[in-house]
Amino acid sequence: MSNAIFIDTWGWLTLNDAGERRHNEVASLYRTLIADRTLIYTSTFVLDETFTLFFKRLNSSQAKQAMLQLSEAFSTEQFQLIQIDEFRFSQTQLLRLKYLDKPQISFTDLTSALVMQELNIQRILTEDAHFTQIGLGFKLEPNSF
Repeated sequence: MSNAIFIDTWGWLTLNDAGERRHNEVASLYRTLIADRTLIYTSTFVLDETFTLFFKRLNSSQAKQAMLQLSEAFSTEQFQLIQIDEFRFSQTQLLRLKYLDKPQISFTDLTSALVMQELNIQRILTEDAHFTQIGLGFKLEPNSF
């Protein structure tokens, strides 16, 4: 899916935390994605991590606003929230067993890789090199990684 991107926890956090070192770069990319009507995907597992980090790293007012704005975005057609259901969870367990040599890859990252593979999404907004180490052809964004 060429006009689609998956946004990882790092992407959402960096977008919403002006103190993150790559905030401006990610915010610029995000504005471009919105303007280009790029389909934006994430998963329930990613949002779980994201909302937890919002409330750990941002003040409570900022965290609340970021969580509500992000939740509201998924009521639009441009944003797609993918449920990690029982089937995807069990498929991720198989993926975890396939990559025993890469124990540093989180289960949440593997669910993201599974969803991206399932939906043929090649681009991911993340700073996590694990997505390139598993050899599925994912392209990290922003491009300057």
